[in-house]
Formats: sequence, C-alpha cells, structure tokens
Amino acid sequence: MTKRIYIYDTTLRDGAQTQGIDFTHSDKISIYEDLANLGIDYIEAGWPGANPTDTQFFENIPPSSHSRSVAFGMTPQVGRSLANDPMLANLINVKPDAITLVGKSSLQQVENALSADPQDYLNTIKDSFHHTQQHVPETLFDAEHFFDGFKYNKEYALNALRHAIEGGAKWIVLCDTNGGTLTHEVAEIVANVAEAFPNTQIGIHAHNDTGQGVAISMAAIENGASMIQGTINGLGERCGNANLTTLLANINLKTSFSTGPSAQHLHKLSSLSQKFNEQLSLAPNPYAPYVGASAFAHKGGLHASGVAKSPDLYEHVKPERVGNKRKVIVSDQAGRASMRVRLEEMELTQHINNQSIDKLLNAVKQYEAKGYSFDDSDASLDIYIRNFFGEVYSFFKLIRFRVIDDHRINARGQTVVESEATMLLQVGEQTIHSVAIGKGPLNALDNAMRKALASFYGIINHIRLEDYKVRIIPPPRNSVGTDAVVRVHITCSSDIRPQWGTIGLSYNIIDASFQALSDSYNFFLFHHHTQKS
Repeated sequence: MTKRIYIYDTTLRDGAQTQGIDFTHSDKISIYEDLANLGIDYIEAGWPGANPTDTQFFENIPPSSHSRSVAFGMTPQVGRSLANDPMLANLINVKPDAITLVGKSSLQQVENALSADPQDYLNTIKDSFHHTQQHVPETLFDAEHFFDGFKYNKEYALNALRHAIEGGAKWIVLCDTNGGTLTHEVAEIVANVAEAFPNTQIGIHAHNDTGQGVAISMAAIENGASMIQGTINGLGERCGNANLTTLLANINLKTSFSTGPSAQHLHKLSSLSQKFNEQLSLAPNPYAPYVGASAFAHKGGLHASGVAKSPDLYEHVKPERVGNKRKVIVSDQAGRASMRVRLEEMELTQHINNQSIDKLLNAVKQYEAKGYSFDDSDASLDIYIRNFFGEVYSFFKLIRFRVIDDHRINARGQTVVESEATMLLQVGEQTIHSVAIGKGPLNALDNAMRKALASFYGIINHIRLEDYKVRIIPPPRNSVGTDAVVRVHITCSSDIRPQWGTIGLSYNIIDASFQALSDSYNFFLFHHHTQKS
C-alpha cells in the first residue's frame, strides 16, 4: 500500500515567530481557511492564553470537514498540579481537535536549562499526556531538542519518547530545535527511533538553519516518519522551518508516498504562496522551488531552444502541475528560439520569421546595452516588442508632470516630508489635470495617475505595487558619480492577474519611476481589455 504522509502546518504558531511578522485575527482566519481548502491534515493555530489574538481565534475556529485544529502548549513545571495548571486548562477549554505539548527530550536541557530532576521531568511528561488525552481526541508530543539530545544521551532521549507514549500521546514528533542536524544524521536517528517504537506514529519538525529543512524532512519520511511539520514558504524563527510548499510538491511528484493534499491539489500551490506573501507584505522569493516566478524561467538560448522542442529536456516537472507557468526570458543572452517562444506567447505569430526575429533581437540587445534589463521586466518587454512591430497600444498619453518635495516643520515642531505630483494626461480626446499628495515622489505620481484614470478605467484600483527597486548604472570613469543613469524596476500584482514587472531608465529617478509606472498601467489595461474582448 502507498504510505500516507500526514501534513502538519505550524505557520500560524511557529511562523508567527518570524522577525517582522505579526498576524492579526483576520490574517489567522484567512490563512487557516486557505490551509484547510488545500487539504492540510493538522493546522496548528496558536497557543491559547499566550496572547489575545490566539485566544480570540480559538473562540471561533473555522469549521473544516478534514483539517484538524491544533492548540499548542507545553508540559507544566515539575511538581505543579496538572488539574490546576492554567496553561493545560486553556488548551483543554478551547476544545481543539488535537493538542500538541512541547517538552524537552535532551538530558542536557533538562539539567542545565530547567534545573530539574531528570526522572521527575520524565514523569511530568507522562502525567501531562495522561491528563490531556482524557479531554481531546488526539495528543502529540513535540520532543524539543531531540536530535541534539539523542547525540548527547541516547537513552534519556528515547525515555522521553517512551514516557509520552505511555501517557497516551498518539504522535511523537522529533524536533531539530536548533536546526543544526545534518541529513545523514536525521536519517540514522529516525530509523533508530522507528526500530525502538515500531507501533508508534513518528513525525519530524525540521528547521532550516543549515539550509536542509526540506532535505531533512524527506530523509525522515524515507526512514520511518509519517508526519512532516513545516510552514508555508518556510516561515519561522531564525532561518525558518521546513518549507511545506516545496515538500508537498516533492512528496506528491517525486515519491510513491501520498498526502492529504493530493497531486490534484498542487495547482493551488503557486497562488497560495503568492497570496500568503501579499497578505503579509513579504517580498516573494522568485527562486523558490516550484512556486517562484523564476522556477521555470529559461534565459539561455540553448535552454529555450530545448524547451521549445520538448519541455522535459530542461524542466523536471510541468509548471502547470503546481500552478506556475513557463517563462522564456528575452535578453542579450537570448537566441532565436527564445524570441520565437516569446512571440508565440504574445500571439504575434505573423512576425515569426528569421529576418524579423534577428532584427528584433538586435534591437533588444542594443536597448539592454544602454542599461535596460528585461530579465524581471516582462511587461516592459511586451510593450517594447509590440511597439517594435508597430502594434502600439496606449490607454493614456502623458502631456506633462511635475513633482514637488516639501520638507517643513509643522506647528507642533514635527518634521513633515511629503511629495505633491501635478499631472496632465490625455485619454482619448479628453485632457485630465490631476494633483495628489504622496509619502514620496513615486507614491504621489501613483496617486495622481489613479486619480486621473479611475473614472475611465476603474479596474486600475486592483493594481498593487509589490516592489520598487533602484539601481545606479555606473557612469563613465571621467564623469562624476552623480550624473549616473538610474534604472528603476517595479513589480505589481492584482487579484485578477499574477505579478508583472516593468522598467524605467533615466538620469532622473522620478522620470525613470514614471516610465516604469506608466508601463505597468498600460500592460495591465491592455491584457484586461484583451481578456474582456
């Protein structure tokens, strides 16, 4: 039979320990529902009683027919009455589907960090599970510092697991708390645990401090574990947790194992990863396996030529299986094959001939020699190619704009810095004058453009600015640094279209920003208009 691997998501608890992340109540509800819709088996939603947000969440847990809600806590201090322990009471009272208790499985940690008697602590583990398993359908033991503890004193680490099992824990989860254990060590130790407890369900909780969180998790299930814990996009303390987005694809597409989220669910992965980043205002990792914008990007002419003939020559899976898409990058490294694929994607097949492609390639390479870069600016390249073939599209025309920066001290003695953009745009036969305030020049320009265009194209309110990057193109040696060319790259997204990138180049940073912003609006409006028609 196919071995079933259970997926335990700890994004809402361990992921909340990421520096700069602070989940609101609505964030937790939305993320929980997305995870449940994906088919995650266990969703660890937080630590009730530890903070108001987690407590509020457990007061009204979103219903799910298959995902089990998990409340997280810890084994009480040695000698404390379990029946009167407020932390255990909080866990039990919120009535989750399961409770996870974390306890130390390292003799070194028990003696040095807790200053507790080792045997008394083992008894506390056993008694804690005996108490909680009477009140909830399922309990899990997070064996903290297990791998370091196993290497320090194997007998005590195994005894900690044994006491949890004797107390009624259904799962024993081996935690690489410090994240320093290597893959071959995990494989050997998990196999040892599986042999010692043949009738017990084993899980793995890996951190990514050595960059091996996914590899460690894969090694664990190959050697006896049947549960993987991790987070969406690998969020977590320090270097993060094992990335469930990668693991779900690996398990379903690369092994004979199965998970609750089956291969048929994987088409949701890329959009889930993107939505998660947008919701938390995180910059996406374009190089993330499977779901990154560059995961199936081909820049070299040889690669593009091979992919055009047969995608599996340079792709290990079909991007559609994980909800992603192939991207052929056109740049100064590109050949005819790359450009041919790009023209096919743009439905400009009438221009696919060697003479036209050679002229276009030469023009692109000359354009990039000036400082442009289309690697991450697919939308600007789209516009450039259409303009090159005379298929110009423009939903508005700039007549002029002006940006004024104001730095002043207000009546309260506070420093105020703001920008004001004045803009004249032409839409059809109409001229629109727009003035807007912003927190900076780009924000002021964006506000003025939206204000001018909203009555014509209300759909632009769906556009979100995701990233804004500025790079200085080094000036010639005989010039001063301040006369360098500035390259601006903007990444945008919307609810109705995935991310797209645009570029602007100028001696003036505000002018370069406007070029990129203008391209972004025109690209979005063109493709929205095309889809409607």
